[in-house]
Parts: sequence; C-alpha cells; structure tokens
Amino acid sequence: MWLLTQTNPPADGSKPTIFRLPRGRSNVGRKDQPVLIAEKSVSRNHGYVTSDGKTLKVGDGGSKFGTHVDGKKVSKESEESIKKLVSKIKSEKGYVPTLATILVGDDPASATYVKMKGNACERVGINSLKIELPENTSTEELLDQIKQLNDNEQVSGILLQHPVPSQINERACFNAIDVAKDVDGVTCLGFGNMSMGEDAYGSCTPQGIMRLLDYYKIELEGKNAVVVGRSPILGKPMAMMLLNANATVTICHSKTKNLDSIVSNADIVVGAVGIPKFIRSEWIKDDAIVIDAGYHPEKCGDIDLDGVKDRCEAYTPVPGGVGPMTINTLILQTVEACVKKS
Repeated sequence: MWLLTQTNPPADGSKPTIFRLPRGRSNVGRKDQPVLIAEKSVSRNHGYVTSDGKTLKVGDGGSKFGTHVDGKKVSKESEESIKKLVSKIKSEKGYVPTLATILVGDDPASATYVKMKGNACERVGINSLKIELPENTSTEELLDQIKQLNDNEQVSGILLQHPVPSQINERACFNAIDVAKDVDGVTCLGFGNMSMGEDAYGSCTPQGIMRLLDYYKIELEGKNAVVVGRSPILGKPMAMMLLNANATVTICHSKTKNLDSIVSNADIVVGAVGIPKFIRSEWIKDDAIVIDAGYHPEKCGDIDLDGVKDRCEAYTPVPGGVGPMTINTLILQTVEACVKKS
C-alpha cells in the first residue's frame, strides 16, 4: 500500500490530503490543491499512479469535469440509427411508422413544437399525420378523435400536444390514448408500468435524459439524486426512472423548504421546475452531475449554469442539451411501437 500526501499543506491550515493507494495503477482525485507525488504533479482533476517496484510515476489521465453533455450530437447519431431501422421496416413490411399529432387551438408555441416533431418525422422517413382542431373543441370531441386514432391500424403512435384549451379535461384525454400508442408517455397506466419496471414508453423528456446519461456512461447507482420539479410529464417520471436505475432520489419543488441545503448534498441535480435560473449555482456542490431540463425565452434553463460549468462532473447546456433528445425520443418510441405491433 502506497501512502501519498500533499507536499505543501493547504493554505487554510487544514491537514494535507492523504491518498492510500494499492500497488499498481490507481486513480488520484483532487479539487483545489495540487497533489505532488514522487516529485511529480497531477495537474488535472484525475491522474494515475504506476510503479515499477521502486518509483512512483504520475501520469495525467485527463479530466471529465465539466463534460458537455451534448444532446444535439447524440440526437443526430440516433437519427441515423432510426433511419436505418425505418428503411428495414419498409423493405420487410412494406410500410413505415406513422406518428399522429393532435393540436387543439392556435397557440403559436404549440404549433411550433408540432411542426418541429413533423420535421423530425420527415428526417427519419416516417409518416406524420397532423390533426388540427379548433380552440372551442370539447372534451367529448377530442375523445372521439383519439378513439379514431386508437382504432386506426396505420397509426403507430399518438401525441396530444400540451397544453390544451382550459375547457378540455386534459387528463381524461391523455388517459384515453391506447397505452400501446402512448409514445409520449403521458397516460397514467404507462406511468404506472414504467414506475414498476414493466414495459412502457417513458415520458419523452426524462426518457431522453436517461438516454443521454447512458450514452455518456454516467454512473447512477448509489448516487444521491435531487429532482426539482413534480410535473406529471417531467419531474415525477424523472424521479421514478432514476429510482429504477438504483439512485437514491429526493423530489422537490418550488415550495420545498431549505431547498438550497437539499440540493447541496446532491450528486445529481435535475432542474425541472419551469422557473428561469431557479436553482442557483452556489447551491450545487463540486463534481455534481447537472441536468437542466428547462428552457425559457431568455435562452436559459432552470439552473444557473454559469457558476457550475467548470466545477461539475457533467452538465447539459441550454439550449442543445436535453431539448433535442425529447423529440428524438418521441420519434424513437414511435418506431419501436411500430415494430412491436408488427
């Protein structure tokens, strides 16, 4: 066992950091103080030590601190894979998946989101069936439209654009979607199945986040995760997905007391509260994994990322982090629904 210590004591008078390392190759981590070992310095956040039996040798293993979790990059790679799968379905089955989108009313933001989803369908070669209903549509009329799509065998997945006009019972309409076509992960049945670890389509934003974490091989098991937000399509399913990945999960919201203290203990912080820069950078500890699922007109998210980028293990930028994965996950789950049906 090698016993290694800082050769220069910390400026604050505290005891030097001591690393106890087994013989052979070992990782070394540090925060603010340089670590001098065998007259060498580890100049990055992660180094390694090797031994030839007599001499300790230090190498620079690089650093993953501040890893830019690039949703644009991952979604583009995923689109290429989806294109190949769609081409295979078409050649073997003679048809392609179809995503039906329902837009009620003329909200500009909702219309933009629906258009973006249609563009994504076009890029990978699947059909987009657009249903547009007037602002004064009733719950019964919308339920009838959903039933028609449920019964349409050519439709692989159904998306009801949120929010709907206030006179409509949105939850009743979400729950009316056939769970086999619930590719947006909005039904109570789908949420329950997902939470229990059964086969289900996850709500697209948290499912997209889980895919990002998997892509970057970010370890979740045993980590203390704090989800700030409790919406039925983001905060709640996010918490369940992290729990299913063996993280220890705390779910908070805008009314949580002592939120700064709770966030400060988190290994993983997920901002899903819907308020610009609500989660302050000084609340977040060094080396944390920072996931910002928010997006606001100010081109910022729910977390103040500026003060945390250079001291966290990984973070999702805004824009370009979580957002691209939401639509990509919707398209992927639509194709998966088509495959299961066939």
